[in-house]
Amino acid sequence: MFVQRGSSRSRVALAGALSAGLVLGLSACADSKESGGTGTVPATSLGAIDCSPYTAFGDIKGKEVTIYTGIVTPEDAPQKQSYKPFEDCTGVTIKYEGDKAFETQVLIRAEAGNPPDVAYVPQPGLLQRLVATGKAKEAPAETAALVDKNFGADWKAYGTVDGKFYAAPLGANVKSLVWYSPKEFTDNGYTVPTTLADLKALSDKIAATGKKPWCAGISSGEATGWPMTDWMEDFYLRLNGVDAYDKWVKHETPFNSAESTKALDAVGEYLKNDKYVNGGLGDVKSIASTTFQDAGLQIIEGNCSLHRQASFYAANFDKNTKVAEDGDVYAFYLPGETADKKPVLGGGEFVLAFSDRPEVKAFQTFLATDTWANAKAKVSSGWVSANKGLKIENLVNPIDQLSAKILQDPNAQFRFDGSDMMPAAVGSNAFWKQATNWITGQDTKKTLDAIEAAWPK
Repeated sequence: MFVQRGSSRSRVALAGALSAGLVLGLSACADSKESGGTGTVPATSLGAIDCSPYTAFGDIKGKEVTIYTGIVTPEDAPQKQSYKPFEDCTGVTIKYEGDKAFETQVLIRAEAGNPPDVAYVPQPGLLQRLVATGKAKEAPAETAALVDKNFGADWKAYGTVDGKFYAAPLGANVKSLVWYSPKEFTDNGYTVPTTLADLKALSDKIAATGKKPWCAGISSGEATGWPMTDWMEDFYLRLNGVDAYDKWVKHETPFNSAESTKALDAVGEYLKNDKYVNGGLGDVKSIASTTFQDAGLQIIEGNCSLHRQASFYAANFDKNTKVAEDGDVYAFYLPGETADKKPVLGGGEFVLAFSDRPEVKAFQTFLATDTWANAKAKVSSGWVSANKGLKIENLVNPIDQLSAKILQDPNAQFRFDGSDMMPAAVGSNAFWKQATNWITGQDTKKTLDAIEAAWPK
């Protein structure tokens, strides 16, 4: 699969925004108990870390756990720092290996019988393939109990294969966001929409002033078209519901079904509407030639008002742009049909183990705790988790805080990026290419028929 998909896409977008200045660090925890994980470890930035949960795994001091992941520089620094409390509690050393080719290499390594102890898997489809090698291990009972406590059932389901629970959630990103200018909204009396009807009415109101309300771009090199797949997935969720979405992703419903037509035509009301797009960039067809990174910058220029893109898009604004509710730019949740329904499209990583040694089980358990989530939050920017124990105030930027609030909303129904779970011939080929053709003039029927024809028989 192309490396800029799903959670990998968020990592690429974030890389330019992270710096050493954002990495706050955890204190050295010099007063930790020496063996077996007893007592507490004081940490200046975190408070006391309870080590007692790790005594159940025995004396694991001096052991090593290897991690393999696609999370590379500079995002690897806060990852490594967040393990410090565990290392100090248990005496275990975490050996970290980041690799941009992770998504290809991890499967090769597993099939060859040379997997790491733990892999951070960014797509449920890849997780299923890794489990199918027969090398993966079910998650320990301690980890499963924490996932039941700290995450919604939808998240646990993504880490479950053939009825067996293998992988706890790690990080997450939210794609169901619309970027806007708070000042423009205040100056013009616009309010953040809470339903799709409100969003349409707002778009009409802005268009009536002569301004193109929306800006969009789907160009992304070999992956051109992927932002369009997110648009369609978001509207599929909102117009057809999560159960129908699940069937669509599994191809239990054909790609050219009535539900798909409804979703893509609804996107067309925005992206194929000359009165709505493409603010500051051109006509409807310009969406195909505009990079997704550049499109939303038109909000700052005052050329458009709205841009649908994921939480990781924050990395594209320069350091002088204040991204906050009272800043130059911010985002709101892309609403559902009614205010009480909160479908959320997004991505994330899952912790899959290939060893069941005690120290590996202990580390899996640590990563499922709210202790780890809050430690990670304090040393990261552009990172969030769906862990219910994550304290919003520990997140260091407003978009992370907004994303966490959305994920923790009791009405949230999280669904993973659909194209990331479809066969590569569809999700990272036909869907991207035909969505691009649709933007440049191809009709909905021909587009959906072509994607359906690409589904492996």
